Amino acid sequence: MKVILVFVQSLDGKITKWGYPIVRSWSSKEDQDYFSSLMKKSELTVVGSNTYNFDPFKPSPGHLLVVMTGHPELYRTIQGSIEFSNLSPTELVKEYSARYDQMLMVGGPHLATSFFTENLIDEIWLTIEPKIFGSGGNFVTDQNLDIRLQLKSLEKINNSGTLILKYSVLKL
Repeated sequence: MKVILVFVQSLDGKITKWGYPIVRSWSSKEDQDYFSSLMKKSELTVVGSNTYNFDPFKPSPGHLLVVMTGHPELYRTIQGSIEFSNLSPTELVKEYSARYDQMLMVGGPHLATSFFTENLIDEIWLTIEPKIFGSGGNFVTDQNLDIRLQLKSLEKINNSGTLILKYSVLKL
């Protein structure tokens, strides 16, 4: 299964504006349309519980959302639409590999870091918005990582200069 990490960030690398968790308030309409399109196409999407708790996703037919949490018993599973899991990243990939070809990861930094440390991310699809915030969240937590990437594609999606970059993660 191919594991793809998707994020939007400012030019200075922030995924939140001054720590405020809503991305829709600052990302471009073009990025929001791109993200919506990805979500509609994805059969399997994984998010962390902080992301889910802040902005719960709506169930949709033919699409499974898996929320990674240390306490799945606190949530209500909707069979075939939303599941809550406390599996490790490796166990999660193993669990869903037989049924899905691709896993889209859309947040947040704790989830991304845990998958990076277990060497499970194959690609990063990163939107860069031409904005500078100075402070805000990063798409990985403050941990020593050494991830090497290779640019696969670059697309300018609006006149402001919003870019979508797609990288392959080089396995060591």
